[in-house]
Amino acid sequence: MNLRGAYAIFKNEVMRAFRTVFGSILSPVLTTSLYFIVFGAAIGGRINEIGGVSYGAFIVPGLLMLTLLSESTSNASFGIYMPRFTGAIYELLSAPIGFVETLIGFVGAAAAKSLILATIILLTATLFVDYSIAHPLYALGYIMLVAAAFSLFGFILGIWADGFEKLQIVPMLMLTPLTFLGGTFYSIDMLPEPWRTVALANPIFYLVNGLRWCFTGESDVSIGLSLAMTLGFIAVCTAIIAFVFRTGWRLRE
Repeated sequence: MNLRGAYAIFKNEVMRAFRTVFGSILSPVLTTSLYFIVFGAAIGGRINEIGGVSYGAFIVPGLLMLTLLSESTSNASFGIYMPRFTGAIYELLSAPIGFVETLIGFVGAAAAKSLILATIILLTATLFVDYSIAHPLYALGYIMLVAAAFSLFGFILGIWADGFEKLQIVPMLMLTPLTFLGGTFYSIDMLPEPWRTVALANPIFYLVNGLRWCFTGESDVSIGLSLAMTLGFIAVCTAIIAFVFRTGWRLRE
């Protein structure tokens, strides 16, 4: 394995985030702060508790998941799309770097940036709400899994996209709505039928509840099911990327 090559890709992608600090870090933090102000203060004043947890603390995992999904996807998709757009992808393909090293470099960097951002979001949340993490080690592991899963998804999106608008259309029309409808700001026990059943068909719902269990010890579904959904998604994305590198789809076009 060419670890030096993987590290070179990783370092370049991480440094790109620090060259665009406002868009990569400050903007998501400001957006999350607005969510805390609007939902935590305005709506939280009308909802005392959900499942024995204050409303402000209840929405922390959901807002963190919203940031993780969007940032992991956008970082990874943009990271692999730009070499394709500029033609530098051919230098990468001709270099002595394999499938595994490329994933470690691009996906690892996107996941690392998301983890840095998640840490900043959690620190920012302490300014608005009083929350605790019931299972800190599980929370760390689960956040890393989600960041890796959607960095892989973003990598696939960056290979599939043939224009900048396609890099935005999937997160805008799919991920963000599914996250909002996945119990970010509410428990599905608050929904009437048939909307409760519809919510159970949303895959993001299981991810949000898995992270909520790590924070509060309570969720609408078991942590085992949430973990299985996350690991299954990682396996599917990895298989798709392996197929792409084996066939050269979109990479050599």
